[in-house]
Amino acid sequence: MDISIGSLLFLFAVMLLTGVLATKFSTRLGLPALVLFLIGGMILNNYLYFDNVELTQLIGIMALIIILFDGGTQTKWENIRPVIGTASVLATLGVLLTSAIAGLAAMYILDFSLLEGLLFGAIVGSTDAAAVFSVLGNKNFNQRLTATLEAESGSNDPMAVFLTVALIELIQLPDSSIWIAIGSFFIQMGLGLILGLLLGKITVFIINHIKLDTSGLYPVLAMGAAVFTYAVTDYLGGSGLLAVYVMAVFVGNNDLTYRFTIIRFNEGFAWMMQIVMFTLLGFLVFPTELLDVVWEGILLAIILMFVARPIAIFISMVIMKFNVKEKLFISWAGLKGAVPIVLATYPVLAGLENSNLMFNAVFFVVLFSALVQGTSLSWLATKLGLTINEEDAAIPSLELIHLGTTESEIMKLTLTKKNAAVGIALTDLELPDDTLIIGITRGKKLITPTGNSVIKHGDTLFVLSDKEHREEAKKVLLG
Repeated sequence: MDISIGSLLFLFAVMLLTGVLATKFSTRLGLPALVLFLIGGMILNNYLYFDNVELTQLIGIMALIIILFDGGTQTKWENIRPVIGTASVLATLGVLLTSAIAGLAAMYILDFSLLEGLLFGAIVGSTDAAAVFSVLGNKNFNQRLTATLEAESGSNDPMAVFLTVALIELIQLPDSSIWIAIGSFFIQMGLGLILGLLLGKITVFIINHIKLDTSGLYPVLAMGAAVFTYAVTDYLGGSGLLAVYVMAVFVGNNDLTYRFTIIRFNEGFAWMMQIVMFTLLGFLVFPTELLDVVWEGILLAIILMFVARPIAIFISMVIMKFNVKEKLFISWAGLKGAVPIVLATYPVLAGLENSNLMFNAVFFVVLFSALVQGTSLSWLATKLGLTINEEDAAIPSLELIHLGTTESEIMKLTLTKKNAAVGIALTDLELPDDTLIIGITRGKKLITPTGNSVIKHGDTLFVLSDKEHREEAKKVLLG
């Protein structure tokens, strides 16, 4: 039906406002917000017809770039470094095993051919970064588990994309060589890793050395760098999503000018893209079509949650130093979200015979997974004794604010109980020359620093320093 520009703008406003309010309920329910966005889209498609799969896929990929960039910049390298090997195995072998088991089940349950079944498995085989970041972000789960799951979800999308594209090609061109596809996978991963690190280093250098007229442009610069990283890597035949995540982790773990501004902008923009993306994905599905695959979808979701994912996790982690409780939790935290639904548009655009049935089944599995696993994750962590105190979960944060064209800057440092300056009076700190603590915030209270002021855990310090003394001052305060 025809719709005016004013009506479209009104609809967009309703989507954003409803999405923001929906996150309030989703947080209280321990439920990924994507569920409410998807349901909202399904409701709205009764009033506004939308079936542009290609546009939805484009917006979905753009949203994934932004979500991965946001999640990566907030991922601490010191946390994921000890589990990077585990996460890498889960992101490759884990996805492969999950896809194979789920694919064989889909072949019998949905009456697919072997390749169609494996294609379905590949689409639902990876965990979703948006869902995992949103559920784990504000919870006090065991830090090692959180780091493992975030690193896995941020790096396993390339495996799912590769399997999906390769299987579509095998279905359309049965004579295609599987060995060429396997070689292509390693090239994609290698280029994604190398270009992610290289462009991340360039991005940090540019952000810290360019002098823009307003601080509001720094987040735009960072976001533009993320999209550029994806585009260049994809053009050169690498994995764009892996490159974005690697680049984001590198950027987020280096000192950045206007770091806080960049992080907050990314977070807000990522939420906006989640709302738009999931609502549009909801538009593509009609409740009546979901009813046609309800029992098949439930059965596939159960197999995925209780059979495929656990078997893949326990096999992949057989030599890893994780106990049974931790492996159970990681198995249950295999949340599905945007990636499977976006990947489900690939066979639709490719014109495969059972693509619509596959899309609806994938949609149902994602919805069921988010509802069941998303709402029970906190409960399971508590039952398994895998939660930690909020104080133990705290990590130091740093923001740099340049003072115009001068060589001075203000560091905003939030300290934890592990930092060197905690419990020490300001007069006892051996700070470098021309370095001064000009303010301390403790909770909601602003403290004017004096020589007798003692730094406490949780304090936020505002430190005026020359750029050349930054690292020395950080070492004194953080240790």
